[in-house]
Amino acid sequence: MRLACLALLGFVAPLAADEPKKVATPHAEAVVWSLSGFELPESACYDAATNKIYISNVATAPDAKDGKGYLSVVALDGKPEKMKWVTGLNSPKGIRIYKGTLWVSCVDELVAVDIAKGEVAKKVKIEGAKFLNDVAVDGTGNVYVSDMLANKIYVYDGKEARVLVEGEDTEWPNGVLVDGDRLLVGGWGKPEADFSTKVPGRLFAIDLKTKKKTLITPKPTGNLDGVELDGKGGYVITDWKAGKVLHVTKDGESKTILEGFQGAADHAYLADKNLVILPRMVENTVTAYDLSKLKK
Repeated sequence: MRLACLALLGFVAPLAADEPKKVATPHAEAVVWSLSGFELPESACYDAATNKIYISNVATAPDAKDGKGYLSVVALDGKPEKMKWVTGLNSPKGIRIYKGTLWVSCVDELVAVDIAKGEVAKKVKIEGAKFLNDVAVDGTGNVYVSDMLANKIYVYDGKEARVLVEGEDTEWPNGVLVDGDRLLVGGWGKPEADFSTKVPGRLFAIDLKTKKKTLITPKPTGNLDGVELDGKGGYVITDWKAGKVLHVTKDGESKTILEGFQGAADHAYLADKNLVILPRMVENTVTAYDLSKLKK
């Protein structure tokens, strides 16, 4: 997820990357692989061009600008390739890939990483940003990034960044994903001092032309983080605080499919393989699940 103070959520100090530790893994029957030794893994993104998974590691306080964050590379079969692939980042969180560029949110800037070179190609300062969160990219390369604490979603068109939508109607936006001509948004809900919510967030869509909001889950759904399409008209989303992965139908009905985690963060979902790749943020672990093997 992306919280300003994980200590308020029972956060414990992260393991160093060279100190792997086994953790209990729920739903063992469906586990394809599981890796520990990350440092607050926040987001996982699969790149079909390289057949690899890229993982952001916050590594420190989620709002710190100390250059301790980094990106990891893991093969699709779970083999770790390089734990510290791109380093020197400020608490990297959401990541998304477009034509060989990996875009990552880093507190108050967007960072473009050249995948082939494995190095930072560009940094875009977002003026007024408080806590940049998840990242999405449309078919023309426009980059969208949520700012959960500022209640804003920005769009960067390659030249300048501007506010796309803002205000409480954005439900303290966390996860974002472009789906055609609309932006899917997972709301956290208005946080209390300890980041709990009296009313959790919902999954909704914003028309990228009209800015109109349309609810997908009409009822409060959870403290939402990752948002992915299921390939069948529905959605696979995560509830960070409850430690759950949910399936949401196109009609807005939600059902828990995985649970028992500490910090179910921004996952990747490969619809053709029915595969969820889940960063378990507070557990410093990333686990891949074949949903077809879950016990009914």
